[in-house]
Amino acid sequence: MKYDKSDIERRMDGAVESLKGDLSGLRTGRANTALLDPVVVEVYGAMMPLSQVATVSAPEARMLSVQVWDKGNVSAVEKGISKANLGLNPMSDGQTIRLPMPDLNEERRKELAKLAGEYGEKAKVAIRNVRRDGMEALKEDEKKKEISEDDRKRLEDEVQKATDSHVSDVDDAVEKKIQEILTQ
Repeated sequence: MKYDKSDIERRMDGAVESLKGDLSGLRTGRANTALLDPVVVEVYGAMMPLSQVATVSAPEARMLSVQVWDKGNVSAVEKGISKANLGLNPMSDGQTIRLPMPDLNEERRKELAKLAGEYGEKAKVAIRNVRRDGMEALKEDEKKKEISEDDRKRLEDEVQKATDSHVSDVDDAVEKKIQEILTQ
Protein backbone atom coordinates (compact mmCIF):
# COMPACT_ATOMS: atom_id res chain seq x y z
CA MET A 1 0.00 0.00 0.00
CA LYS A 2 1.11 3.50 -0.77
CA TYR A 3 -0.98 5.18 1.98
CA ASP A 4 0.81 5.51 5.34
CA LYS A 5 -1.15 7.20 8.13
CA SER A 6 1.86 7.57 10.44
CA ASP A 7 3.85 9.31 7.68
CA ILE A 8 1.01 11.77 7.06
CA GLU A 9 0.70 12.51 10.80
CA ARG A 10 4.48 12.95 11.07
CA ARG A 11 4.60 15.37 8.15
CA MET A 12 1.67 17.41 9.49
CA ASP A 13 3.28 17.50 12.95
CA GLY A 14 6.48 18.68 11.27
CA ALA A 15 4.64 21.59 9.63
CA VAL A 16 3.21 22.66 13.00
CA GLU A 17 6.61 22.36 14.72
CA SER A 18 8.27 24.34 11.94
CA LEU A 19 5.66 27.06 12.41
CA LYS A 20 6.31 27.15 16.15
CA GLY A 21 10.03 27.57 15.45
CA ASP A 22 9.30 30.43 13.03
CA LEU A 23 6.97 32.10 15.53
CA SER A 24 9.52 31.84 18.34
CA GLY A 25 11.81 33.99 16.20
CA LEU A 26 9.32 36.85 16.13
CA ARG A 27 10.22 39.54 18.61
CA THR A 28 7.83 40.41 21.43
CA GLY A 29 9.95 43.00 23.25
CA ARG A 30 12.09 40.60 25.29
CA ALA A 31 15.48 39.37 24.15
CA ASN A 32 15.15 35.81 22.88
CA THR A 33 18.02 33.93 21.25
CA ALA A 34 15.55 32.23 18.87
CA LEU A 35 15.09 35.65 17.26
CA LEU A 36 18.38 35.12 15.39
CA ASP A 37 17.63 31.55 14.24
CA PRO A 38 16.58 32.62 10.70
CA VAL A 39 19.79 34.67 10.21
CA VAL A 40 22.16 33.30 7.59
CA VAL A 41 25.68 34.60 7.13
CA GLU A 42 27.95 34.49 4.08
CA VAL A 43 31.27 33.10 5.32
CA TYR A 44 33.95 30.99 3.67
CA GLY A 45 32.13 31.41 0.34
CA ALA A 46 28.92 29.78 1.57
CA MET A 47 25.69 30.74 3.30
CA MET A 48 25.63 29.34 6.84
CA PRO A 49 23.20 29.67 9.74
CA LEU A 50 24.40 32.11 12.40
CA SER A 51 24.50 29.26 14.93
CA GLN A 52 27.37 27.67 12.95
CA VAL A 53 29.65 30.71 13.17
CA ALA A 54 28.79 32.28 16.53
CA THR A 55 27.25 31.77 19.95
CA VAL A 56 24.09 33.74 20.72
CA SER A 57 23.13 34.61 24.29
CA ALA A 58 20.77 36.96 26.12
CA PRO A 59 22.84 38.48 28.97
CA GLU A 60 20.10 41.02 29.76
CA ALA A 61 16.33 41.16 29.27
CA ARG A 62 16.65 43.70 26.45
CA MET A 63 20.01 42.74 24.92
CA LEU A 64 21.32 39.92 22.74
CA SER A 65 25.00 39.14 22.50
CA VAL A 66 26.59 37.36 19.54
CA GLN A 67 30.08 35.95 20.19
CA VAL A 68 31.66 35.36 16.75
CA TRP A 69 34.16 32.49 16.80
CA ASP A 70 36.40 33.77 13.99
CA LYS A 71 37.31 37.48 14.18
CA GLY A 72 37.39 37.65 10.38
CA ASN A 73 33.67 36.90 10.22
CA VAL A 74 32.45 39.74 12.46
CA SER A 75 31.52 42.07 9.56
CA ALA A 76 29.81 39.21 7.68
CA VAL A 77 27.74 38.39 10.79
CA GLU A 78 26.79 42.07 11.20
CA LYS A 79 25.74 42.18 7.54
CA GLY A 80 23.70 38.97 7.91
CA ILE A 81 21.86 40.33 10.96
CA SER A 82 21.11 43.59 9.14
CA LYS A 83 19.87 41.74 6.02
CA ALA A 84 17.51 39.61 8.14
CA ASN A 85 15.31 42.70 8.59
CA LEU A 86 14.66 42.05 12.27
CA GLY A 87 14.70 45.72 13.24
CA LEU A 88 17.95 45.28 15.20
CA ASN A 89 20.98 47.57 15.10
CA PRO A 90 24.20 45.50 15.54
CA MET A 91 27.02 47.17 17.49
CA SER A 92 30.42 45.51 17.15
CA ASP A 93 32.77 45.28 20.14
CA GLY A 94 35.76 43.21 19.00
CA GLN A 95 34.51 39.65 18.45
CA THR A 96 31.24 40.35 20.25
CA ILE A 97 28.25 41.96 18.59
CA ARG A 98 25.67 43.54 20.90
CA LEU A 99 22.06 43.83 19.79
CA PRO A 100 19.93 46.10 21.99
CA MET A 101 16.21 45.37 21.73
CA PRO A 102 14.42 48.59 20.74
CA ASP A 103 10.91 49.19 22.05
CA LEU A 104 8.28 47.99 19.63
CA ASN A 105 6.15 50.80 18.26
CA GLU A 106 2.55 50.19 17.18
CA GLU A 107 3.44 50.01 13.48
CA ARG A 108 6.17 47.40 14.05
CA ARG A 109 3.81 45.36 16.25
CA LYS A 110 1.26 45.29 13.43
CA GLU A 111 3.97 44.25 10.93
CA LEU A 112 5.06 41.41 13.22
CA ALA A 113 1.45 40.31 13.74
CA LYS A 114 0.95 40.26 9.96
CA LEU A 115 4.16 38.25 9.56
CA ALA A 116 2.90 35.74 12.15
CA GLY A 117 -0.26 35.36 10.06
CA GLU A 118 1.84 34.76 6.92
CA TYR A 119 3.83 32.06 8.72
CA GLY A 120 0.53 30.47 9.71
CA GLU A 121 -0.71 30.46 6.12
CA LYS A 122 2.52 28.79 4.92
CA ALA A 123 2.07 26.08 7.56
CA LYS A 124 -1.56 25.54 6.49
CA VAL A 125 -0.48 25.21 2.85
CA ALA A 126 2.12 22.60 3.90
CA ILE A 127 -0.55 20.68 5.84
CA ARG A 128 -2.96 20.80 2.90
CA ASN A 129 -0.21 19.51 0.60
CA VAL A 130 0.28 16.54 2.93
CA ARG A 131 -3.50 15.96 2.87
CA ARG A 132 -3.46 16.02 -0.94
CA ASP A 133 -0.61 13.47 -0.99
CA GLY A 134 -2.57 11.23 1.38
CA MET A 135 -5.74 11.44 -0.70
CA GLU A 136 -3.82 10.65 -3.90
CA ALA A 137 -2.16 7.66 -2.24
CA LEU A 138 -5.57 6.35 -1.16
CA LYS A 139 -6.97 6.68 -4.68
CA GLU A 140 -3.93 4.85 -6.07
CA ASP A 141 -4.34 2.05 -3.54
CA GLU A 142 -8.01 1.72 -4.52
CA LYS A 143 -7.11 1.58 -8.23
CA LYS A 144 -4.63 -1.21 -7.50
CA LYS A 145 -7.43 -3.03 -5.64
CA GLU A 146 -5.40 -2.95 -2.39
CA ILE A 147 -8.29 -1.29 -0.55
CA SER A 148 -12.02 -1.11 -1.17
CA GLU A 149 -13.99 2.04 -1.97
CA ASP A 150 -15.48 2.01 1.55
CA ASP A 151 -11.99 1.76 3.08
CA ARG A 152 -10.80 4.64 0.92
CA LYS A 153 -13.69 6.85 2.04
CA ARG A 154 -13.16 5.94 5.70
CA LEU A 155 -9.41 6.65 5.46
CA GLU A 156 -10.06 9.92 3.59
CA ASP A 157 -12.21 10.98 6.55
CA GLU A 158 -9.29 10.17 8.88
CA VAL A 159 -6.92 12.24 6.74
CA GLN A 160 -9.40 15.14 6.76
CA LYS A 161 -9.79 14.93 10.56
CA ALA A 162 -5.99 14.99 10.98
CA THR A 163 -5.83 17.97 8.62
CA ASP A 164 -8.53 19.86 10.54
CA SER A 165 -6.81 19.13 13.84
CA HIS A 166 -3.43 20.35 12.62
CA VAL A 167 -4.91 23.48 10.99
CA SER A 168 -6.59 24.21 14.32
CA ASP A 169 -3.21 23.84 16.08
CA VAL A 170 -1.72 26.33 13.58
CA ASP A 171 -4.54 28.82 14.18
CA ASP A 172 -4.12 28.52 17.96
CA ALA A 173 -0.33 29.03 17.80
CA VAL A 174 -0.64 32.05 15.49
CA GLU A 175 -3.41 33.63 17.58
CA LYS A 176 -1.40 33.16 20.77
CA LYS A 177 1.69 34.75 19.17
CA ILE A 178 -0.29 37.68 17.78
CA GLN A 179 -1.75 38.38 21.23
CA GLU A 180 1.75 38.19 22.71
CA ILE A 181 3.10 40.65 20.11
CA LEU A 182 0.25 43.14 20.48
CA THR A 183 0.11 43.18 24.28
CA GLN A 184 3.78 43.29 25.34
